[in-house]
Amino acid sequence: MAVHSVDSLKALISPLAGMADAQPFRAAAIFAAANIIVTALSLPIEILFGVAAGALFGVAEGTVLVSFASSIGALLAFLMSRFLLRDFVEHRFRRQLDNVNRGMRTDGSFYVFSIRLLPLFPFSLTNLLMGVTDVSPLKFYVFSQLGMLPATLIYVNAGTQLAKLDSLSGIVSPPMIGALLLLGLFPWVAKGLIH
Repeated sequence: MAVHSVDSLKALISPLAGMADAQPFRAAAIFAAANIIVTALSLPIEILFGVAAGALFGVAEGTVLVSFASSIGALLAFLMSRFLLRDFVEHRFRRQLDNVNRGMRTDGSFYVFSIRLLPLFPFSLTNLLMGVTDVSPLKFYVFSQLGMLPATLIYVNAGTQLAKLDSLSGIVSPPMIGALLLLGLFPWVAKGLIH
């Protein structure tokens, strides 16, 4: 089922809603496994998992679930890129990889944190590109999870309001995008102040 509206998103998560109430651990495990698989396969629907987690599990539990599941899925995509898809990624995304390598040389792991903090940078592509850099899997995981946390919290919080939303565009509003852009600039401003 494709998700083109709030109603289709509600219909998609409704089977899990009853389970989330009756068997919360089972529902959380199924939800996390689905999130990990979708993220590892680089399917571009990460935002929907955040919104669904908020609707199903609330802000605190939903944020923890999505934060860990999306970070584990990102790590799996990173590892697939490093060990299985390296030649394809290096050839197909040469220009983007040049930019990432420059950022890694300049800022190291801080670069991973920074591009994760700015969620407009393509999530799936970040996983693939970072997989062919020299960053260690542990640093990739930790800095990705920390950098993605603010956006995850915003999307999960939006999910708690799913019943009140009229359209999916209400999830990503211009003021929220502006706030996230400012948040994404924060690491570079802080780094400039430190040096």
